[in-house]
Amino acid sequence: MLSLLARLGGLAAPVLRGMTLGVRGACFDGDGRVFLVRHSYIKGWYLPGGGVERGESAAEALARELREEGGIELAAPARLFGVYMNPKRRRDHVIVFVAHAFDRPSPPAYPNREIAEAGFFDPRALPEATSPATRRRIGEILDDVPAAPLW
Repeated sequence: MLSLLARLGGLAAPVLRGMTLGVRGACFDGDGRVFLVRHSYIKGWYLPGGGVERGESAAEALARELREEGGIELAAPARLFGVYMNPKRRRDHVIVFVAHAFDRPSPPAYPNREIAEAGFFDPRALPEATSPATRRRIGEILDDVPAAPLW
């Protein structure tokens, strides 16, 4: 039921909301591993993140999403990495931040209603089901490759 509602919401958002703005956080721990989540309503592994709500800055949305999805509390502001347009939904834009300074004092219990599982992964050995866009963003961040304009 939740996955059906999420899909319907995704289809209705471009019509009802006009432009949408989302955030994703590439959080690297002290061992260089990146934090990824696997949602309960969509296949694959992704950088944690979500939509920016009314009256919320992108940085506030990032902090909220990291806390909700991973129990991650930023110890310093995350660095803005890039802004991308989603070619599948031309009015959808995603802002990517990079964080190295964070704590994880209270990780959520998994699975929960939104996140099936989460963890830190070696960027050179990501789970097979990691989304192509997630792989591209991690590659851009780590390999100093110019960021592509499209998600």
